[in-house]
Amino acid sequence: MGLSNLWGSGLYLKETPAAADEQDRALVKRYLEGQRDAASGLVDRYQQRLFNVAFRMLANVQDAEDVTQTVFLSAFRKLDTYDPRYRFFSWIYRMTVNESLNTLKRRKRMVALEDEPGIPALGAAPDRAAEVEDRVGKALMWLNPDDRAVVVLKHFMSFSYQEIADVLEISVKTVKSRLFTARERLRLTLREREQ
Repeated sequence: MGLSNLWGSGLYLKETPAAADEQDRALVKRYLEGQRDAASGLVDRYQQRLFNVAFRMLANVQDAEDVTQTVFLSAFRKLDTYDPRYRFFSWIYRMTVNESLNTLKRRKRMVALEDEPGIPALGAAPDRAAEVEDRVGKALMWLNPDDRAVVVLKHFMSFSYQEIADVLEISVKTVKSRLFTARERLRLTLREREQ
């Protein structure tokens, strides 16, 4: 099957991290050279992913949309400060996590959680999977923002330890430590909510 047949059949090869970095750098360069249409390329590549991070951090659709928009506006204003020696995604995700943390600080309140049913057993019906995801999402809000950030980036965005370290500007050792602590707190929170 030729490459054109792969594309025509709806199958495609996953973009490698190196190819993604190169594509990001090319779009940034085009934008900085005055080709403003490159902005839509960056937005297309990152909008949903940044929204997902913000939503997991904030548990509020409107706040997540606001954070995503603010991050893009800020990113395009500061794009000339981006250093292409580093990965663009680390730079923009760092902005998203920071803006989410700032939003949480402005709120200065905890999200009240409703009583939830217990965690279903393994192999539960698929409709229960959404219920479990909802419980975990709400339990995330009980974590402090730093712990929440590492959990979101690791378990919801599938970042490596190094990628999380780059985004949060901390060491890999600190990422692992925070992740261990966060998982333990999350487990205890879920257990408490069961009772």
